[in-house]
Amino acid sequence: MNKVLIIEDDAAYGLTISNWAKKNGYAPTHCLTMEQAKKEILQQNFRIALTDLRLPDGDGIMLLAWIKDKRPDVQVIVMTSYAEIQSAVSAIKLGAFDYLQKPVNPAVLKEKIEQAMQNAPLPAPRVSVSQKKKQGTEKTPGNIVFGESPASKQLYEYIRIVAPTNMSVLIVGESGTGKEHAAHLIHEYSPRSAAPFIAVDCGSLSRELAPSELFGHVKGAFTSAIANKKGVFEVANGGTVFLDEVGNLPYDVQIQLLRALQERKIRPVGAANDIEIDVRIIVATNENLEAAITAGRFREDLYHRFDEFMLAMPPLRERHGDLPLYVQHFLNNANQELNKEIKRFSDEAMTVMEHYSWKGNLRELRNVVRRAVLFASGEEVTLQNLPAAMLESIARSETPLHV
Repeated sequence: MNKVLIIEDDAAYGLTISNWAKKNGYAPTHCLTMEQAKKEILQQNFRIALTDLRLPDGDGIMLLAWIKDKRPDVQVIVMTSYAEIQSAVSAIKLGAFDYLQKPVNPAVLKEKIEQAMQNAPLPAPRVSVSQKKKQGTEKTPGNIVFGESPASKQLYEYIRIVAPTNMSVLIVGESGTGKEHAAHLIHEYSPRSAAPFIAVDCGSLSRELAPSELFGHVKGAFTSAIANKKGVFEVANGGTVFLDEVGNLPYDVQIQLLRALQERKIRPVGAANDIEIDVRIIVATNENLEAAITAGRFREDLYHRFDEFMLAMPPLRERHGDLPLYVQHFLNNANQELNKEIKRFSDEAMTVMEHYSWKGNLRELRNVVRRAVLFASGEEVTLQNLPAAMLESIARSETPLHV
């Protein structure tokens, strides 16, 4: 029988859809939350998932990304209100089959489900993790890892809100907190997701080369300009430009960038005419730009161009409860990269990691997990596989460990 998962936090409305599904020959399962839906998807072979965009513990966009990672064979149909149509369109670009506007018309619902059924492959037989490894078919989780802590959920809610707009976004936070990852998510959830996303490390741009890299140049503009070259803004036209560590931009380049944002035009080095551009700007920094403005190193008018929406990345130490989730993600990636089959971290190793300060945040955690997997033998990572500096740091701390 064709199984349909219904994710709707309005119990009465969810029951109505479930009853309709039964009468029309489907086998429905109704969930009130995203967490319940995840458990059902991992336990049953659904062909269709019908989800509301707004859920009490997340949203349909997050659930869609998770389903496409864990069960790409499941066809997802999004239910949305009129005010959320733009988010629904973004969901389709992320892999949803279609969307339905609430209140759902039964005839339209049946049509969409039938179309999705025709598009959906038959569910694959469920096999254990050990069987998947033997068959060489285990799918490593993608780059999107959604934390479950309040800080992480708030972060992703802000991303969901700002992504469908054209607002410039200023991402702030400590080094290693995932600022470029957040910028990618904003782009992927936006109407620009089919166009290029180009990241630029502003710290690597010299005063001499920055204009050419950002805006391009024409042949003969300077000694080494032996051919025309498109700059980042022209290549990314229609998409998103992510300027990482934007506080490192030379001051005179800031002036050129401000003009490009104000007039939506660029002029390649040595060119006589402007080129119209349509890009969204996302910038990131771990520097206090307001202090840089006071010191005369950063333009205040450019700052306010960037600061249409500020997104603060929480450090790992404030994402309470997320550490095991990220450890598992990096463990899976390390196993694939290093051709290992480490199943877990020992309880003692996890206790040490949970008490560690993680000043390098997710980047440091990834490096520690990769190193530990490399040195580990057997099925688990032990204390002996963790960096000595980490163990010494914990030993010096006043926090008692209970293992």
